[in-house]
Amino acid sequence: MSRAVVYDTFGGPEVLELREVPEPHAGVGEVRVRVAAVGLNPMDWVLTSMPEMAQQFGITLPSGFATDFAGTVDEVGEGISDFAVGDRVYGAATGRAAADFVVVDPSGADTLRRTPAGISDAVASTLAVAGMTASAALAAVGVKAGDTVLIGGAAGGVGVFAIQLAKLAGARVIGTSSEGTFDFLRQFGVDPVAYGPGLEDRVRAMTSDGVSAAADLFGTETAEAALALGVLPERISTIAAPNPPEGVRATGGINAQPQDLKRITDAAVAGELTVPIAATFPIEQIREAVQLQAGRRVHGKIVVNL
Repeated sequence: MSRAVVYDTFGGPEVLELREVPEPHAGVGEVRVRVAAVGLNPMDWVLTSMPEMAQQFGITLPSGFATDFAGTVDEVGEGISDFAVGDRVYGAATGRAAADFVVVDPSGADTLRRTPAGISDAVASTLAVAGMTASAALAAVGVKAGDTVLIGGAAGGVGVFAIQLAKLAGARVIGTSSEGTFDFLRQFGVDPVAYGPGLEDRVRAMTSDGVSAAADLFGTETAEAALALGVLPERISTIAAPNPPEGVRATGGINAQPQDLKRITDAAVAGELTVPIAATFPIEQIREAVQLQAGRRVHGKIVVNL
C-alpha cells in the first residue's frame, strides 16, 4: 500500500483526504516516480471545487489531487529508454501528483523531464504548470525588449514567473498587487501598482510612454485597465477569465511550447530566474496548504513535501 490525496465529492479543502491506496506500478510505456515534492497551483483547487471544469480535464470521481511534482524514478515499464531508475525528474500529471508514487506516460498528456543538478525537488515541483502558463501568457501578446508590460496578479504563483520572464525579455514590468507586496515585487525589478478601482489612472501616472502589452493573471481588471490605457486587444492576454473582453487573448499552459519549460528551467539553473517558495507543508497538512493557496494572498509558490 501507499498514500495518496483523494476526494470523493467536489468541494473545498475539506473534501481532501490522505488515504492508503494500492501501490501503483509502471505499465508499458510508463514511468513510476517516487514523489518528493508537489507544487500547488490555483488550477488544483479549481478542479476540486468546480465539476464543470474538472470534466474539461477528464477528471471523474473519485479522483487524485494536484498536478506538479518532483521526485525520483523508481520503476520503468517496457519500452521506456529515456528514463532509468534513480533519475531525478519533475513534471506534471493532472489530478495525480499528491501521492507517494505517480505513474506517468512521458509520450502522452503527462510531462516528465530530468531535474538538472543544482535544482532542488522543491523548486523543480513548481516549474511545469506555473512556468508554462506564464510563458504562454507572455507569448500570446509577443512581449519583447522595449515593451512596458502591465501584469495583473504579479506576486502570485504564475505572476512570479511572468514578471521575471518579461524582464528577461527586456521589458519594463508594472505589476499589480496589494500595497503590502510592493517591496516583494521591487526585489524583481518590478514597478508595483495597487490593484482595485482607479487602476487605470494609477498606471497612467507611472509612465509617460504608456503601456504596450498586458497579461491578466487574475480575472479581467488588468485587461480592462489595459484597454482603457489604449493597449490593443491582441496585445492583452488572460489566463483565468471565463469571459475576457472582446479581442483579448485567452490562453494557458496548454498553449505553451515544449521548449518553454526547458528555457525556464535553464534560467533557474543559471540564477536568472528565482522561484520564491512562500510556504511548505507536509502531505498530512494538505488541507491547510490548499486553504492558504485558495486564499490567493500568497507571494510565490506553496510546496507540499512527502
